Amino acid sequence: MENKRQLGKSDLMVSPLTFGGNIFGWTADEPTSFRLMDAFVGAGFNLIDTADTYSTWVPGNKCGESETIIGKWLKKSGKRNEVLIATKLGGDMGDGKKGLSAKYIKEEVEASLKRLQTDHIDLYYSHYDDPETLVSETITAYNELIKEGKVRYIGASNLSAERIIASNNFARENGFAPYVALQPLYNLYDRQKFESEYLQLVKDESLGVLPYYSLASGFLSGKYRSEADLHKSARGGGIKKYLDERGINILTAMDKVAAEQGMKLSQVAIAWLIAQPGITSAIASATSEKQLSELTQATTLKLTADQIAELDKAALY
Repeated sequence: MENKRQLGKSDLMVSPLTFGGNIFGWTADEPTSFRLMDAFVGAGFNLIDTADTYSTWVPGNKCGESETIIGKWLKKSGKRNEVLIATKLGGDMGDGKKGLSAKYIKEEVEASLKRLQTDHIDLYYSHYDDPETLVSETITAYNELIKEGKVRYIGASNLSAERIIASNNFARENGFAPYVALQPLYNLYDRQKFESEYLQLVKDESLGVLPYYSLASGFLSGKYRSEADLHKSARGGGIKKYLDERGINILTAMDKVAAEQGMKLSQVAIAWLIAQPGITSAIASATSEKQLSELTQATTLKLTADQIAELDKAALY
């Protein structure tokens, strides 16, 4: 794939679509996950995103299932040098294991490396903030991992803009590596928080941006048009909040653009997102190779200025 993008100030070159590993060990079993990762890399894409907590929400899971499946795939496929692996820590792993203290970071990176069966993580995120830990402690601990070669770069996911600025100021003052990437909630429906709280920060810090829920948990695929559709998948329960007047207006505008372009709605959603200023790569999941093919094809589709304006207008908040 030729259209890789530089991730912030790092030397990582990433494809405009990132595979979201939250489905591994949940709606995609191990054999399916292996096939999907093979197809993703085979199509020229290179970034797989996961977290230590994926997928704790599944009954019977213990945490780390997604990382474990990725690790088995890396070992079996021999493709570690063809992919970049992003994972996160800080979320609740149970038994009091969570946060961003130096002690916990040192413990949890070893657990993630073991599950992933690799000696380094390309991009390591603070998944959730830990208000009880000073940013100086967290950034210092991360930089020790960078010095040891266990982590290449660090990013932030659900931290406030203020905490990210404080972290990066501390890093600069002490000659440490700062956060180079932001993983926010951002899609055609969920726009307000990113555009009002983070967009200026992204410009000021030259952060790479990799939005999660690029398809609004599947709402922007168009398969959920009413509450009667919510039973269609395991993720349906998270869709109800999108079925308001604004959500329906967005789907109507997407239907029109999709018809003009000969695209599917999910492709319109991805094409809109990666056309936005500052966006490096959209994170999305697929549970079948057909779905995955549609998403990868979306990265080569170009919406017209009029079509983007029409979508923007429908998505006004």
